[in-house]
Amino acid sequence: MDIRQLRYFIAIVEEGSISAAAKRLHLSQPPLSQQLKSMEEELGSTLVERNRKHLKLTEAGKALYKYALQMDQLMAEAKREVMEVGSGVKGRLTIGVNTLSVAELPEILHSFRKQYPKVTYTIQQNESSLLCELVKDRTIELAIIRLPLELDDFSVLHLYAEPFYVITSNKEKLFKEDVPLKVIQDLPLLLPSTQGLGVHYLILEAFSRFHLHPNIIGECSDISLLMDLTSSGFCASIVPETLLKRYKGYAIHAHKISSTMEMAAPVGLIWLKNHRLSNTAQKFIELFERKGIK
Repeated sequence: MDIRQLRYFIAIVEEGSISAAAKRLHLSQPPLSQQLKSMEEELGSTLVERNRKHLKLTEAGKALYKYALQMDQLMAEAKREVMEVGSGVKGRLTIGVNTLSVAELPEILHSFRKQYPKVTYTIQQNESSLLCELVKDRTIELAIIRLPLELDDFSVLHLYAEPFYVITSNKEKLFKEDVPLKVIQDLPLLLPSTQGLGVHYLILEAFSRFHLHPNIIGECSDISLLMDLTSSGFCASIVPETLLKRYKGYAIHAHKISSTMEMAAPVGLIWLKNHRLSNTAQKFIELFERKGIK
């Protein structure tokens, strides 16, 4: 038996006669009668008792009717779910995020969930180069990473170049406006070194590019502690803008480093080239393109 025959049987039972079922199914009566006979022969059981006007279900017919309804419902649900997954309305979004890459990510995900409430999520946090490997391995489909990296294997949607800030205690106001790196180099700098940030390298590279020699007194892997130490006046630090958006309420002054040419961290959304993306991932990329991130 197949689902088509089961649907024929459902119509026969619900209409009470082969002629009425044939009319409902837009079939002629003889082929429908033949389908019923074929089912009875396959099952080795009489499914209906025939009289002149109506058909009466046998116990075997009642059992088949119960399962036929369930299978028809499951088939309809399977078709609906496959269509939803295929269109991106339902599915799983697998995405990797570099630490503190996008402060607005919760807002973006919230907006995406409003549009596609049946989508489920796998979100992994890791260092950018490791996220690239996860995308290559197809463990995740998308990743938000800090650039620059070697991206020959990936398609890239450039989101923005994130500025950096020098932060100092608010016990004394050292600067009135944006400041250049050459002024910052003399401050006692405690740099963020949280695994996964990639920020430590970017900071050192910027000083090196301009042949500057910063007064680095150490590193701190705990961002909350770094903010506490800066607030107390123990040190100054250099942090990306996203960190300031995440860690609010500290007694600090924050001044933007004056030129993105001096220090900026490009952020991008990547996916693997020459591989088909799920429709869910495509819908997420479209949302980024439509909304953008600032």
